[in-house]
Amino acid sequence: MKQMLDLYSDYLLASFSQTSATGLSNLMNGEISHDQVTRFLWQEKKTSRHLWHIAKPFQRKINTCEGVLIVDHSIEDKPYTDENDIICWHYDHSKQRNIKGINFLSMLYHNRNISLPIGFQLVAKTEAYVDKKTRKMKRRAPITKNELTRRMILQAVKNQVLFRFVLFDVRFASSENLMFIKHDCRKEVICPIKANRKIALSLEDKIKGRYRAVSTLEIQTDTAREIYLEAVDFPLVLVKQVFTNEDGSSGILYLISSDKTLSFDHITTIYQKRWNASLLR
Repeated sequence: MKQMLDLYSDYLLASFSQTSATGLSNLMNGEISHDQVTRFLWQEKKTSRHLWHIAKPFQRKINTCEGVLIVDHSIEDKPYTDENDIICWHYDHSKQRNIKGINFLSMLYHNRNISLPIGFQLVAKTEAYVDKKTRKMKRRAPITKNELTRRMILQAVKNQVLFRFVLFDVRFASSENLMFIKHDCRKEVICPIKANRKIALSLEDKIKGRYRAVSTLEIQTDTAREIYLEAVDFPLVLVKQVFTNEDGSSGILYLISSDKTLSFDHITTIYQKRWNASLLR
């Protein structure tokens, strides 16, 4: 199965036109029949478990506590494919609009400058409902992306994947995810939070409900400050990172870490691994 999977995957990646079982067979000069390809595609549905079975021997070679887990989500555009539970409409934050395609979560293990995919989850919108505002029929997933993310992280722990930090973007920075990673998995997390996220500057402020938007906090770009979030029962460290966009404009990233021992340099350097890993995909 692995040889056929590698062959078919390479065929899809290398093709610039329509792909088919017959096309792969012709490319292989008949060494593999189109019936063999068809039978392979009609086998048991491939899941994250199958990916882990293939990735495990490679992951074990770089399996140390210095590794990090990187969770991300993507949408593979499929504008001309008939709509179904998997290929349907999703909101693309990068494009600021809904697009039709496959929405999936991916989990990379990054260590020793190597990024290895070890898990994934497809977002299946299997429930139909009527939108109250538009009165139109729409689809939704019965399981949230945050729940799928927690399942992937927990599976990595059960698979004895060694890591210290989980890295992801602002869309996964929910209080429930932070609590799950810290308490249930006993791991640390580094992620950005939105500029309007409410924070307390001390435990006393948290107890009394005195919260303020993180963007109103005066903090130097090279320092770290302890803060508290609602529905999170442990303190976090906050840093403010200023960066330059491709168009020359400036941007601000508010990063938090559940590990209070980390400095500004440590937090920004570790989170940079998420960007480095994305360049290697």
